[in-house]
Amino acid sequence: MNSVSQPRYRPAPVARADQEAIPPDATDPSGPAPTAYGADRTGALSAVGGTPLVELTRLLPGARFRVWAKLESVSPGGSIKDRSAYTMLSHAVATGAVVPGTGTVVESSSGNLGVGMAQMCRAMDLRFICVVDPRTNPQNIAIMRALGAEVHTVDEGDPVTGEFQPVRIARVRELVATVPGAYWPNQYANPRNAWAHRITMTEIVEDLGQAPDYLFCTISSSGTLRGCGDLIRDHRLPTRVITVDAEGSAIFRPPTARRLIPGHGAAVRPPLYRGGLADEVVHVSDLDSLVGCRRLALREGLLLGGSSGAVATALERLSGRIPDGSSCVLLMPDRGERYLNTIYDDGWVKAQFGEVTHLWKDEVADVADTSEMTEVAPC
Repeated sequence: MNSVSQPRYRPAPVARADQEAIPPDATDPSGPAPTAYGADRTGALSAVGGTPLVELTRLLPGARFRVWAKLESVSPGGSIKDRSAYTMLSHAVATGAVVPGTGTVVESSSGNLGVGMAQMCRAMDLRFICVVDPRTNPQNIAIMRALGAEVHTVDEGDPVTGEFQPVRIARVRELVATVPGAYWPNQYANPRNAWAHRITMTEIVEDLGQAPDYLFCTISSSGTLRGCGDLIRDHRLPTRVITVDAEGSAIFRPPTARRLIPGHGAAVRPPLYRGGLADEVVHVSDLDSLVGCRRLALREGLLLGGSSGAVATALERLSGRIPDGSSCVLLMPDRGERYLNTIYDDGWVKAQFGEVTHLWKDEVADVADTSEMTEVAPC
């Protein structure tokens, strides 16, 4: 794996007629095209952004195009959601929407945003209440609590759809209405969630030295797609955006399966979503996400979360249509240690999907047999 070191890219400022007319500041989505989160950050806040872009040379043996991974797993809270948490909360504090020392942040999360919010709230002296559901990774809940967050779990799904997200949001509204000084960032509709990822895309182009031919990213709140997609379209970058969604998600079509692995997909289309930003949508099952994770671990030595596995699977599916010499960037949202009891546990996998370890374990022998070779033979 090679880290990229190239000349820095600076996109020209872009004016958008449909953006809010508010004074530009470090977290203003109506300001010039962003290049960084600001130089006045301290402590954990200073570590948000600037994640490495590394080349993956073994993920798809024999590929005639190049692949890079944007590793959000090295963020201080362990995921891409740190960017959104910082951007939404720093603006809320700057505008007085929530007051350090007395204010309370209340948010709905399936895990990663909750961890990012918990960490940012500690750094900003804010109380944090996170509303989760039974699908939330227990390790994420433990991390939130270790950071001083209060966790409320909704146990029953929506009576119509069976989904937990509408119930979580309803609980957030109840808390905001009853807790003094409470503020709901609302990741599903907050434009600063999307703005944060204009910087993500800017970093990719800076580090690569040019715009990639393809960007693969998962979707949940739509912040990543909206932010990266807006910057690509505003600056007419020649990047084709491939959005990766879960089979059990309702963002692009009626769900066709239940979701076991949190992180990507949503029960309803988020308000942040805007059509025309994705050039193509790939739906990936829980099993295929899991297999993608296992292959990333065995082929590249990267222990990443379920959304990253979904992205790797989407790349493999489209690999036959990607022109020779193309550059592909995969946005890898989080780290894998929080999935050791699920995705990376053979017993859990067998209980959920049956005996499927041959989908990744056979290649361990292949790697061992070709250890003297410079390249891994195709599986």
